[in-house]
Amino acid sequence: MVRHFLTLNDLSKEELNQIINRAIELKAMHKAGTIYEPLKNKVLGMVFEKSSTRTRVSFEAGMIQLGGQAIFLSPRDTQLGRGEPIEDSARVLSSMIDIIMIRTFEHNKLEKFAEYSSVPVINGLTDMYHPCQLLADIQTYVEHRGSIQGKTVTWIGDGNNMCHSYINAAKQFDFHLNVSTPKGFEPQENIVKNADDHVSLTNKPSDAAKDADLIVTDVWASMGQENEQNHREQVFSSFQVNSELMAKAKTDALFMHCLPAHRGEEVCKEVIDGPKSVVFDEAENRLHSQKALIEFLSDAKP
Repeated sequence: MVRHFLTLNDLSKEELNQIINRAIELKAMHKAGTIYEPLKNKVLGMVFEKSSTRTRVSFEAGMIQLGGQAIFLSPRDTQLGRGEPIEDSARVLSSMIDIIMIRTFEHNKLEKFAEYSSVPVINGLTDMYHPCQLLADIQTYVEHRGSIQGKTVTWIGDGNNMCHSYINAAKQFDFHLNVSTPKGFEPQENIVKNADDHVSLTNKPSDAAKDADLIVTDVWASMGQENEQNHREQVFSSFQVNSELMAKAKTDALFMHCLPAHRGEEVCKEVIDGPKSVVFDEAENRLHSQKALIEFLSDAKP
């Protein structure tokens, strides 16, 4: 049966932890200069309808390091951008390549593509979820502090796709998530409800940050929301992660951000460039965690 990775809930808790551990192994192998090419002659198709730096480079470099090749496809280069039915594109592309990563806007478009694909489909980001980033984030926490199970994580900012994926992660990796958003910007209720008792919501950032082991934020206006930037700057002005907010967390708390970041908006320079920040380890780990994911979905035996 073909396995897809559209959200963290597509894999079991055991499988997710297996991928995190494998990512750490693959990272060590890469740093040691070990050549490991289980996907020789395999091809990854990368469909981008949203721009990217980290997602494109990490998937393309990762596939090359695993011995395969990657093809970049944008709406300008394919029939996807000219109205071909998604199910037709899925059938055609999956008949020619071995695994597909899609970065798009509507999550239901990704789901429909996966429904008609005969090869694994990976969510490289949608407006609803960003599960690959969570693999990198969890890997980073494990490397710095050990298991995240039972820890307290704080999300500050918009109830967006990253927030939704952190909610899924809270249940799958068994930690508690405090979510603090302005009123009207809360995460979707059904996603919160599915996480059982792993999530608490508040409109007060200082309450959410109290005794946290990890504080995470994201830009106030995501791709496609640029016209809301000025309004969001006003609404989110008291939701900046600054030194005062970090002081509410535990003394060894870490700070993460999926990048790109806007210093002076959602996070101050002192935090993101300070000693508690692991944002660049987090960015690098996109490469290693996605290699582990590709290996897993391809059923390539280590």
